[in-house]
Amino acid sequence: MIKSIEYSKPVAVAGEYDVIVAGAGPAGICAAVAAARDGAKVALVERYGVVGGNLTTGYVGPVLGMVGKGTMRDEIVKILEIPDNDMIGETGKAHDFEKAKLTLSEFVNHPNIDVFLQSSVYDVVKDGETVKGVILATNEGRMAILAPVTIDCTGDAVVATLAGAHIEKGREDGLMQPVTLEFTIDNVDESCAVTCIGDVDNVELNGERFLDFCKRCADEGKIPAHLAAVRLHPTVREGQRQVNTTQANKVDMTKVSDIFPADLELRRQIALLMDFFHSTLPGYENCRCIGSGATTGVRETRRVMGDYILTAEDMVEGKKFPDVAVHEAEFIVDIHNPDGAGQAEDKIQYVIPYDIPYRCFLPKGVEGMMVAGRCISGTHRAHASYRVMSICMAMGEAVGTAAALCAQKGVTPRALPVNELQNTLTSKGIELWKK
Repeated sequence: MIKSIEYSKPVAVAGEYDVIVAGAGPAGICAAVAAARDGAKVALVERYGVVGGNLTTGYVGPVLGMVGKGTMRDEIVKILEIPDNDMIGETGKAHDFEKAKLTLSEFVNHPNIDVFLQSSVYDVVKDGETVKGVILATNEGRMAILAPVTIDCTGDAVVATLAGAHIEKGREDGLMQPVTLEFTIDNVDESCAVTCIGDVDNVELNGERFLDFCKRCADEGKIPAHLAAVRLHPTVREGQRQVNTTQANKVDMTKVSDIFPADLELRRQIALLMDFFHSTLPGYENCRCIGSGATTGVRETRRVMGDYILTAEDMVEGKKFPDVAVHEAEFIVDIHNPDGAGQAEDKIQYVIPYDIPYRCFLPKGVEGMMVAGRCISGTHRAHASYRVMSICMAMGEAVGTAAALCAQKGVTPRALPVNELQNTLTSKGIELWKK
């Protein structure tokens, strides 16, 4: 039987804002800056000690996925100093994570934004079904911040869950995509070293498909079976590779008890992979691990069910919506196997560039808040496409713009006329439909 205690203390209000953005990852930084540039007073809350999320502490690269022209995603790619001819898609390069920690901090250093670092959302402030703000756990103790609009960009849908939104996790059997700890290696010999961008790559090593070679090595016991998909991305620096290979299955990162064992296992796998590289891969004999994520890379946890639930079928047909807020989103339905190595499905599901409607950002049964990033309203299979960083950035910009409009007009996100949001986005040069 689980014990419980009654706990009640007054909480001081540290500030009142037009918009609160919880989570300073790719979606959150774009949401905060978009709202601030449109005149809103913004609180940006981040549980780690630096902004950027997977762009910094998560060590995730390259920035995958594509969206329509003119979004803040293009601005971020320039900030990250990724050359134009490498601008993401399937052949992009991972950025410099150390540089990103400064440049993305400069990006959010706006006079209309107060940044709360090392601050976690502890609870929400509600009036009936309407979110009025959040309570933070900080180094100073608990504090409340209030706003008429709160945006959940936490990835794990922390705010939406606390607010009582309808949540789903994983596929029908409850399993979610595996977690990974990415790391960077240098001292790679470019004259003979292979590069492999992922499961769709047919690059060869000594006349054999590289991924087939890795699978054979796994079968021979040279690496664990669930590490058979060795992904070695190039970076903006010669002689480096970004490694996206470690994998822990059957982990739920919304459960505190799962987090440390997963992190420990993944760090042990880094050591195993370094031994494999040194002994087996041409050009990697002298490589060194020079950095890894400060937090586990999470592909999938909670999804917030909203006024529309995006499906993979929508993506396959390239569906367009009258309330489009993100246009021409594109990435494969990339389901890393929740119960083994490689992909969960035998055949990669490609998509036609699709729209994400504004309704996907509005949690059912909750007012005064929106969601953006991988926790938006969609199915397990749809999530596997829209979860990547380029698409999350465009979502963040759309909801940040919407939040600023709500503050100006004194309306809730659900009451905001979508055409006004669309007019504002297109006035910024963002493509929402083909001319």
